[in-house]
Amino acid sequence: MSAAIRHFIAGQPTRGSGPRTAPVYNPATGEQTGAVALASREDVDAAVASARAAFPAWAATPPLRRARILNRFLRLLEGRIDALAAIITAEHGKVLSDAKGEIQRGAEVVEFATGIPQLLKGEVTENVGTRVDSHALRQPLGVVAGITPFNFPVMMPMWMFPVALACGNCFILKPSERDPSAALLLAAWLTEAGLPDGVFQVVQGDKEAVDALLHHPDIQAVSFVGSTPIARYIYATAASTGKRAQALGGAKNHMIVMPDADLDQAVDALMGAAYGSAGERCMAVSVAVPVGERTADALVERLIPKVRALKVGPGTDPEAEMGPLVTRQHRDRVVGYIDQGVREGAELLVDGRGLRLQGYADGFFVGGSLFDRVTPEMTIYREEIFGPVLAVTRAPDYATAARLINAHEFGNGTAIFTRDGDAAREFAHQIQVGMVGINVPIPVPMAFHSFGGWKASLFGDHHMHGPEGVRFYTRLKTITTRWPTGIRAGADFVMPTMS
Repeated sequence: MSAAIRHFIAGQPTRGSGPRTAPVYNPATGEQTGAVALASREDVDAAVASARAAFPAWAATPPLRRARILNRFLRLLEGRIDALAAIITAEHGKVLSDAKGEIQRGAEVVEFATGIPQLLKGEVTENVGTRVDSHALRQPLGVVAGITPFNFPVMMPMWMFPVALACGNCFILKPSERDPSAALLLAAWLTEAGLPDGVFQVVQGDKEAVDALLHHPDIQAVSFVGSTPIARYIYATAASTGKRAQALGGAKNHMIVMPDADLDQAVDALMGAAYGSAGERCMAVSVAVPVGERTADALVERLIPKVRALKVGPGTDPEAEMGPLVTRQHRDRVVGYIDQGVREGAELLVDGRGLRLQGYADGFFVGGSLFDRVTPEMTIYREEIFGPVLAVTRAPDYATAARLINAHEFGNGTAIFTRDGDAAREFAHQIQVGMVGINVPIPVPMAFHSFGGWKASLFGDHHMHGPEGVRFYTRLKTITTRWPTGIRAGADFVMPTMS
């Protein structure tokens, strides 16, 4: 019997008025486990109306009290991590240890947001002019929305809503319809922690719900993470309706391996970064760029047996290193990319197609795949595959390797493995990518820094969480004050200079 997965509006789970639903699957078995309600425009209107009604009181709540609610939510989250991870694994497919890691990285943003009394401290200047003082403060925007992807059904929402709520906004989450259940747990636990009704809501849905949010006049800002074509659409549509927007798009993350690198360390880093979460990460390393033929040959020689030995299985198997892909359609898309790589002349050294696991024959599995001699003209080099496929693109020297990265459409994350401090410094300062790792394969910033790429990986002026998140979810107000002193100097018709 399929479970009914609902919205969360005005403090209550609700079926909504929309008649449409979408199936939800267990990726390991291929079985349908639920049906998620798809919101109508009327459902979105109801959520926005509830948030708008809740906003004045929530914005007026002292930041310290908002932080205390988030602290209670954090304690609930930490005590129930196993239950939340199980839901992630059941609907996304990633292994349980990876699901717990996702929750932990999201919880770190909650921890950051509990410092909001300090983060919202403004600036004061006394006597900017004679007996004139100025102070600046940051105020919440109002009702804001987050549209999140399937690959991190907990972490991505928690990269958005804790900061938004702490700043005094009301937040409407539109999670992926592929793995929608975790969002409802977050909503229930926020309510249990003391969050007033209407301050955080979940609207399940597809493009109809997204467009309703983008065009709603009472939505002040939209955060998005997903593919670049949709990110571009989200940003352009939001901007055209006068909304603030941050839209994080796709990636094609390169890792340069220099001749002096610790090769065993580099190989281990590539294995985790390329095949962790079945490659369904925007920060996954999908292109290895060894410098020099000798480095490339040695790297490939070490990679082949490790990729072949990857332990693939259902996410509930404690021995599994990699689970299934999220849907049958996505699995077929990844297999199509592998087919395309072969047709275009890349050397397929390890082929993950056709993987069938005993007892899980209908699961959405693809084994780890490894290509060598991939060139920049090939589709598997240019486009984001979002699966367990690593391409090796050989470079004769460091300058060529760096040019490859700078010439690519995406600029999300990148890394270099080297013992040479001069090469590392040159790379860090000159590479045109938003997040850089030096002997760190997945350079995701901690919560008190900000996350975001460059070029076609980010549309908007603000990165996510950290100080940039506070700036995104607030607007600056500057107040200049002078109190009467009994001295009248007459009207002044020139631009005030405070002189």
